Amino acid sequence: MKIIIINGPNLNLLGKREPEIYGSTSFEEFFETLKTKFSEIDLSYYQSNIEGEIIDKIHEVGFSFDAILLNAGGYTHTSVAISDAIAGVKTPVLEVHISNIYKREEFRHKSIITKECVGMISGLGLKGYELAIRYFLKN
Repeated sequence: MKIIIINGPNLNLLGKREPEIYGSTSFEEFFETLKTKFSEIDLSYYQSNIEGEIIDKIHEVGFSFDAILLNAGGYTHTSVAISDAIAGVKTPVLEVHISNIYKREEFRHKSIITKECVGMISGLGLKGYELAIRYFLKN
């Protein structure tokens, strides 16, 4: 099984940015834990702060991978183009958010991409990525 995690803008700052919301672990550290825990799958990671690069990556893997875990960051609430990219590929996408977007600012309550995803995990911290992987392993 091939699964890729795609993280959007500012998620490269995990471990440094707002630790009261996002924790003190960098994503790179957490990703190493995931690779150890799920050694039986081909697990990849990609992060970009640039909308077009995220779209290009979805296009690149969207016909050859078994699953995409997408944390689009702030683009979750603004990017029709990322939503269209998800709709245009065959690989299922599960939306993941570290924080509970519904306990944050009002503008974060609306996700443009959710309707194209198989589901959403929000507010469970980094554990949400692990749960998303487990979902795809069982389905």
